[in-house]
Amino acid sequence: MHSAEREKLILETVNQRGFISFQDLEQRVAASPATIRRDLERMMIAGLLTRVRGGAKKNESKNAKRPAPDTGQHLTGVPFEENVNLHKAEKEAIGRAAAKLCNAGEAVMIDGGSTTLQMCQHVRGLNLQVLTNSLRIVSALLLQPGTRVLVPAGQVFSEQNIILAASSDDGMQRFHAPKLFMSAAAAGSAGLMQADIMLVGVERRLIDRADEIIVLLDSSKFDGPSGHIVCGLDEIDVLITDRGVSPRYAQMVQDAGVKLIVAP
Repeated sequence: MHSAEREKLILETVNQRGFISFQDLEQRVAASPATIRRDLERMMIAGLLTRVRGGAKKNESKNAKRPAPDTGQHLTGVPFEENVNLHKAEKEAIGRAAAKLCNAGEAVMIDGGSTTLQMCQHVRGLNLQVLTNSLRIVSALLLQPGTRVLVPAGQVFSEQNIILAASSDDGMQRFHAPKLFMSAAAAGSAGLMQADIMLVGVERRLIDRADEIIVLLDSSKFDGPSGHIVCGLDEIDVLITDRGVSPRYAQMVQDAGVKLIVAP
């Protein structure tokens, strides 16, 4: 069950009953206790419900935020501005380690994400040519002398600060780069996963344009929910994570033939 489906189920139940216990949620939602806690925290921040001891209750405040109407202009998953502040220290360390893999003057692709964003401040002076679909990454790179920034054609999704083309017609069919830096919503034995199916097609096109696939993933993503598979672990060349990664997941990555870098 994806995050949007879990959120819908939780919200419907809370609004109908007025309260739902954490124990009841564990039985109803196909997710780990840690994932459910993150869901409730996210929904509380959004003003959708109130966290109470043992569960969550309906938000009775007249000033409570209500879910935005579905305009068809958003993607499934955590909004970028919320995600960028989660595990920030770990993401900064991963970004520093990833930037060290860039060579002066080369062309790279940096897929949109709150972890890949952390690379930007560390590539100043390398005179890179960067193709990115992230508006935040564009903003971070524009002020760097010598850095050339390219963006694909497509639709802007404001919640994720990203540009996506539904088809392969993104205007960059002939672009190729030695390295692709990307992240994911979750990772497991099945591979890298995203919450929204549209992201899968876009990221597959980026993968096909790169010689080397470098994944930036904070350790919490290994305990994340399942989703739509972007690629198998055996398609990845390098995975950079933080010191919180468990021995089990570190071994899983290495057994797939992936070079594992643990950022200090």
